[in-house]
Parts: sequence; C-alpha cells; structure tokens
Amino acid sequence: MATAEIDSSTSLSSDLLYDILRRLDGPSLAKAACTCADFSSISKEEVLWENACHSLWPSTHRDDVRSLISSIGGFRRFYADCFPLIVSEGIPAVQADSNLPYPDEWTENDYYGDNDENESVVPSDFISIVDVRYKEKTVYSKVLWGITDSDGYNGWFHHCPFRIDLLSYSDGSDDDDNDVLLSVDDGLPPITSVERERKDGKLWRDLHEGIKLSWIIVNSRLKQAANLASWSPLGGQRHWPADRNFLLRFGSILPAKDILPCQVAECIIVMKFSIVNTGNGEGGMATALRLTELSMQLEDMAGAHVNGRNSLLVLKEALSCRRSRNYSQVLEYCHLYLKAQNEFKEEKIRNESWFDRLYIISSIAVVAAFCFCYIF
Repeated sequence: MATAEIDSSTSLSSDLLYDILRRLDGPSLAKAACTCADFSSISKEEVLWENACHSLWPSTHRDDVRSLISSIGGFRRFYADCFPLIVSEGIPAVQADSNLPYPDEWTENDYYGDNDENESVVPSDFISIVDVRYKEKTVYSKVLWGITDSDGYNGWFHHCPFRIDLLSYSDGSDDDDNDVLLSVDDGLPPITSVERERKDGKLWRDLHEGIKLSWIIVNSRLKQAANLASWSPLGGQRHWPADRNFLLRFGSILPAKDILPCQVAECIIVMKFSIVNTGNGEGGMATALRLTELSMQLEDMAGAHVNGRNSLLVLKEALSCRRSRNYSQVLEYCHLYLKAQNEFKEEKIRNESWFDRLYIISSIAVVAAFCFCYIF
C-alpha cells in the first residue's frame, strides 16, 4: 500500500496548526511564527496573543482591562511592548560625565522647571496593571486607574515626592482584597522559628527565587505601555527593619533626558513581607508571609525622590524607550547604574569633605588673626 510523504506543513489543516500554536506561551509563539509562512500567518490571530497575555498577566482577564488593551492596539502589541524589559542606554554616558552638577547646585527651575510638555501629561492617563506570582502561581493582581490623590489642593502632587502605594487603594473590583498571605500550601518552606531562619536563610532564598513581579504602566491617551518591573528581584534585605520582615526590590533604570539634570532615574518597586503567626503550626508558629507593602517611586542619581511633575514626564519617556528580552543585558545596565551612582556619591562626599576642611582652616585663620590683632 502506497503512503504519501508529508514534506511540509502545507499538508496540515489550518485548524491543526492553530491548535498547536494555541498551546504555546508568548516566547514560543513568537519563535514559531518565524519558522514558516503558515505559522507566521496564523500567529497573527489576536486570540492567540490574548491567551498568552492571560497566562502571564491574570489581570488582563478583567473586562475593563481587555477593553483598554483593545483600545491601545490589541493583545499582540501589548505583549510585544510589555514582555521585554526596559533598557536605558544613557547610563555609560552618565558614568563618564565628570562635570555632572550636584544636587546642591541644581536650582529650583532645573528640578521643577516649567515645561509645556506637562500640559499633555496628566495623572489620570496612567493605569497600573500589577501581577505577583510565586512559583508560577498568581498570588496578587491589581489594576489602578489613574494616580490616586493626584488632584490635591493647590497642585501639591506636582511638587511632592512621587509614590504609589498599591495596598492603600482599591481597584474597584468586587473581589478586591489586599490581605495577601503566602503559606506552606503555596509552596513556602516550613520554619519552626525566626532564629532558625536567621541561621539557614531557607525561607529568604526560596522567596527571593520564587517571587515574580510585573508592574505595567499604560498611558491611555498615548496608547503606549511598558513593564517597569524587573520580573525577578534586583536585591533585598532579610530581617529588616525587624526580625520578621523581608524586603524585596524590583525596578528598572529609566531615561530622563532633558527632564532631570542627571539624565536618568531609577524606578524602585518595593515589596515587603512579614512573618505572621496563624496559630496552626508547630508550637503555635506557622509559616505564613503577609504582603505588607507594594509601592513604586522614582529616585534620581543622588538618591533623592523625584517629584510628581517630573515623574510623569519620566514615565512618559519610558513608554517609548528601547526594550530587551535579554535579562542579562537588563541586569548589566542596572549594575552600570549602581556603579555610576556610587561613584557620584563618593565624589560628592570628597567634595563636601574638601569644603569642610577649607571651612575649618578658614575659621582657624580668622580666629588666629583676631587673637593676633587683640594681643598686639
């Protein structure tokens, strides 16, 4: 009996090819689209990318978020904008600039200067879509429409430090619950005491390796989106500020050309957990971590908080900057920024020390001259 040789995907039905592609995640779907014309054509189906977004960002299941994504270009574009991470290529230039002005020399107009561009950037245009996963399980999702309390009296938002504390606000959904607990049922390793955790650090390592964060900022007017988080923690502190607390830091380095004198800003996303006693563990101690803080703020090269006005401009600039799917490259630029920041602060300390010595010498000289005139 003769058999037909299958030498290409053209002999497969479109339904079968579609069924294959719908089982793939976003990166695999993008790779498959490059293999042949049939996969490339079918991979343009919006529903495939909608499924990919739903699996990665559970917040996109909400009807209001789906409508938002459709209005800014669809799920395929949303995935392409938000899956890669932001890469700011201006950091090496900042590191090499020895003439960078110090914060003490910045005038109020330099830092708060009026910019006509401010009129086109309003807090209500920015939507935060946040998802937290632990060991591939979603533990927290939140959507924040606009920036709450940004329309305060006398425009205080524009001149005060910018900060979004996500647990302080309700997203308006019926199932909104800010009480987030991680327990042994979620895969958290059991511990019997805080003292033991201090010695072996097992809980801290597991939390640091297992937690993933995505904080997407969408500008509904510009129809642009970007992921400001780093997926995995960039650093953190255990047993700080108290024995039962854990702090994780996520974020990214954002371009701030013509916005801040230092030309770059650091987006810092802080996630804090606290060990709580649920009363169901051995000796009355159960392994459970409560999420106590999830906040975002922007800082300049000197570590000073960026005000609301400039933060909006920086966020707007970040929406159109370069992205990369290479996580190692993202980390490299973060390390370059930290190195440049440390050199910046060390140089500032050296200059301050020189001025202090000059002040002391001048004071001694004045006192000596006064004594000399008084005696003679």
